[in-house]
This record gives sequence, C-alpha cells and structure tokens, in this order.
Amino acid sequence: MSRCIMVQGTMSGAGKSLLCTALCRIFAQDGWKTAPFKSQNMALNSFVTRTGLEMGRAQAVQAQAAGIEPDVSMNPILLKPSSEHGSQVIVCGEVYGQMTAAEYFRTKGRLFPTILAAYHSLATAYDIIVIEGAGSPAEINLRAGDLVNMGLAQRVNAPVLLTGDIDRGGVFAQLYGTVALLEPEERDRIAGLVINKFRGDFSLLRPGLSTLEERTRKRVLGVIPYLRVDLDDEDSLAPRLEQSAVHKPLDAVVIRLPHISNFTDFAPLEFHPQIGVRYVDDPRRLGSPDLVLLPGTKNTVDDLLWLRQNGLETAVQRLAGGGTPVLGICGGYQMLGESLDDPDGVECGRRARVRGMGLLPVETTFLDQKHRRQVRAAAVAEELAGAALEGYELHMGRTQVSGAAFCRLESGELDGCAQGHVWGTYLHGLFDSGALTEKLARLLCDRRGLPLEPEAPLSHDAYQQRQFDLLADGVRQALDLDEIYRIMEHMT
Repeated sequence: MSRCIMVQGTMSGAGKSLLCTALCRIFAQDGWKTAPFKSQNMALNSFVTRTGLEMGRAQAVQAQAAGIEPDVSMNPILLKPSSEHGSQVIVCGEVYGQMTAAEYFRTKGRLFPTILAAYHSLATAYDIIVIEGAGSPAEINLRAGDLVNMGLAQRVNAPVLLTGDIDRGGVFAQLYGTVALLEPEERDRIAGLVINKFRGDFSLLRPGLSTLEERTRKRVLGVIPYLRVDLDDEDSLAPRLEQSAVHKPLDAVVIRLPHISNFTDFAPLEFHPQIGVRYVDDPRRLGSPDLVLLPGTKNTVDDLLWLRQNGLETAVQRLAGGGTPVLGICGGYQMLGESLDDPDGVECGRRARVRGMGLLPVETTFLDQKHRRQVRAAAVAEELAGAALEGYELHMGRTQVSGAAFCRLESGELDGCAQGHVWGTYLHGLFDSGALTEKLARLLCDRRGLPLEPEAPLSHDAYQQRQFDLLADGVRQALDLDEIYRIMEHMT
C-alpha cells in the first residue's frame, strides 16, 4: 500500500506548491516511486499531457521533479477563471462546462468519486503520493463538501503538514489561527507545522517557535529558508516581475494582459545572459524594446479591447511599423490578425466580432472545441528558420492564414503566420528547447550591432532539473525528514 503526505497552507501563496515539488524530488532521490496529487486546482497556467489532456501546471512540474510523466490523474479537476464570477471547469483533462462559483459549489460533490478514483489509480502505482491542498483549510464558509483540504485528507487518511509564509509577516497568527479554527478531528490530522520563506537571524525566531508549539500542541518540523530557485509558477507573476529589474543588453517586453495565461512560455528567455524580460501593462512603460511579446490569454477578445482602450495596441503597432520584432503566442497570435469572430460566445461569453491589430494576414473564429496536443516542429519563418521547437497547443480558435507560416509540425502541418518581423504561433513552450531563444538572440544582437555571447543552448528541461536539485537540497536541510517518513509509515 502506498504512503502519502499532504501539504496544506494557511493561505494561498504560502508555498504549498514549492514544498510539494521539493518533497517529490526528495522522495524520488531517496529511491521511492513518487507522484503528486491535487484534487482541485484553480489556475490559468495549464499543461497538456502527451495524450492531449489538460491539467494544472503545478502538478506537471511536480511530476517532472519526481522524474515521471505528467498525467491528468494527478489533477482531476482544473478550474480556469474566465471572469470574476465564473470558470471553465476541466474534469480529467476534458472541458466539463462553464460555471459560476455558485453553480460549481452545488456541483462539486458529484465529482468526489472521480477525485477518489484518480487518487486510488496513483496509489496502486506509486510508493508515495504527495498531496497538495488549496487555499486554507480554515475557510469555514467552504468547509461543507470540501474536496481539496481536510475533506480529502480524511477520505484518503493523509497526515498533514501545515505551512505558513513568514516573509509576509504574521506567520504565528496564521498557523495558530488556522489550527484553532479546525474541528478537533481535523486538528488531530495535522502532523506538524512548517514555516516557509525565512530570512534573518534564527536565534530571534526560536522563542516564537516554542510558544507556537506550546499553544498549538504541534511540532514545528522545519523552518525553510527563502530559497531563490527559478521554477515554473502556477499562476503568480511575482517571480517573473522580480526578473524585470535585471538589466541586460537586450530588452524584451511581455504585454501583461488582464487574463494572461501560460506566461511560463517566456521563462527560458529570462535565463539567457543577454535578454532582459519586462512585463508591461502601461504604454508609458513600454519604451523602445528590442522585442515585443504578446502572451496567451483566457479571454482574447476582452484583452484585445483592453489593449485598444489603454493605448498599448497603438504603441505596439507603431513599434512593429518601425521594424521592432513582435511575437504573439496563442491568444496573442489571434490578436495580431485581421479579425476575431465569436459567433456563439464560446470564448468571451457573448457573441462578438472585433477587428484585430492588423499585423498578420489571419482571421480567427472561435468554436466550441478545444485543441490540445503536444507537438514537435521546426521554425520556417525567415531569420528563425531551422530552430527546433517542441511544446503544445491549447486553444479554442480556428485561424485562417493568408500568408507565410511560422513553423512546420512533424506531421507536415503548417502552424502560425510570419510577415516580416511579426510572427504568430499556437505553440506554447516554443522556447523550451533553447534553439529559438538562440535564433532570436542572434537576430536581436545583429540588429543592435552587439556581439552574441557564445553559449550552447540550454534546454528548459535541463535548467529546470538543476533548479529541482537546488530546491531539494535546501528543503532537505531544513525539514525533519526522518520524522516525516515516520509519520507516513504510522498513518498507513
């Protein structure tokens, strides 16, 4: 029988995903077949499996940390917010429907058997399951029908590590208050406390730990330092925005759309020694970049109208007209075209037809069918030709192209469009192999008269594997892993 450990947090952003990633890597390093699991995820950053199904990126990253292939059973329910009050609901990798929060709350109980079936399929195949909670288990208004925190922990008999983020302040109140608000049987399930993102003098923290243990009657099993590792984040742009302050010779600007999704597409650009990546949502901060990047979005039509209203569309058009390279991915590619037509309201929730930015000779119609698949390709656009690409498609639009293609898939199909220095593609992850990054860097250096620093292309996977090891090393030193192994053995 497999063992399990669950990580819950005092709030969103407490570091649950990162701690689960570290545990997946540590257990795998120790020789255990390990898999991640999160019953319900809410994020716009998703991943497409080899079988063409959609899941949360966090669990895909955790699977990669464990050295296994991502599978939708690791995240049976994915909620992709499409507005302030509604989300697209993905169940076992397929679109289940569009629901308001109230509709989903009434529906989710019927999905518990699906969640448990997914969990048990993993439990029969792996030695250890690392389970991630969501938000906080102390959301007393949501306790009824809980299927992602204590409700799940009780059903699968999982011991719980409760983690709090000290970097934001108030960690003692976070941890104590969370424990105090739980029911007695839920409180009993907490096997230990973890303090995350600590930086400072540990001797000043020690008296607080003793008091916390006394009042909660729970051991502190680790104080994890603030670890500067660079991993794909689920749906927070914070790590990417920190990179914005790094000055490098080449300036690449990502337009920070209101419904930006899959922004991790640009992570490989950020560790190139000559390319600085900034995220901009104000035309006054756009400046004169060397490259403009339009990312994917969960709401292409509304985000295009936002661009139009705040002046960024005109600014990007002006830059493109002056010869600045512009690249759009997925929704960003659709925006660059001549028109976007949503006759049935499947993309933006209402019937709409809007003109595009007019930078590529393409027209997009949204249909009630999501395209999902992993692909390999090679760029055919002039000056980028030959770059090997690999990634995945995840979109609801069908695009009619009147110009040259951006790349050719292994199947022989053409994808995207290229016109001068404006490019568009449906391919997420196109920088992951490193080849396109180097082609772009060479092109941008030539345009600026800069020498290209000779460096072999580093694949995103190779870079990420290094980060997994750095994360595991830092967490291994901070946690009482002997006690965590003992807890898992005792609960089985």
